[in-house]
Amino acid sequence: MEKDKKVTALYCRLSKDDGSAHESLSIRTQKAMLMEYATRNGFGNCQYYVDDGYSGTNSDRPAFQELLDDIRDGKVATVITKDQSRLGRNHIETGTYMEIFFPEHGVRYIAINDGYDSNEQSQMDIAPFRNIINEMYAKDTSRKIKSALRTRKKSGKYISSGAPFGYQKDPADHNHLVIDPNTAPVVEYLYSLAEEGLGLHRIAKRLHDEKVLKPCYYKKEMFGRFIDDE
Repeated sequence: MEKDKKVTALYCRLSKDDGSAHESLSIRTQKAMLMEYATRNGFGNCQYYVDDGYSGTNSDRPAFQELLDDIRDGKVATVITKDQSRLGRNHIETGTYMEIFFPEHGVRYIAINDGYDSNEQSQMDIAPFRNIINEMYAKDTSRKIKSALRTRKKSGKYISSGAPFGYQKDPADHNHLVIDPNTAPVVEYLYSLAEEGLGLHRIAKRLHDEKVLKPCYYKKEMFGRFIDDE
């Protein structure tokens, strides 16, 4: 592929390992920054590759894998990210891409905020240290998130995204469950059938014969994404 027809890859990434989702890290802000930089510096044929909600601690990211495939196919001339941590937070993997994979495929890599440009040899010395710091930051953030979750669990807070069948989240406190008046009778009925000695298959048949609504029916009503005509 002719060089002037190759893609300028603008890669964006955001996830929990980046800490709080500040506006300065948002995908929208990253896109605007990368496009402004590319336009100002004469990079054409720009294409976004976006991983929203994927950790940088490994390379198992859909858009990133697509980018790597395009590089292998010779479609990419330059990769630009906001900083090195957008490329990844595993210092060994990120360093391998920067120092081996990109050069082997003739790809120029630029990390704007870090002032890194692979065409400038002087920048190679500090880059590995930034990658190590980025990995340490991700691990520290992960520890803090896990610690916060453990604290909330120990204090009796309910932290799952959805309430179990028969309950609903308290409108006044989403970390607290209250009985759902619509579904609780079904749960009570299930227990009463079990107390009568009915097994799972007989209970299921009884519910089917009596046309008792399935849990997915209520989820369909609430979230509009479950479809079950029966």
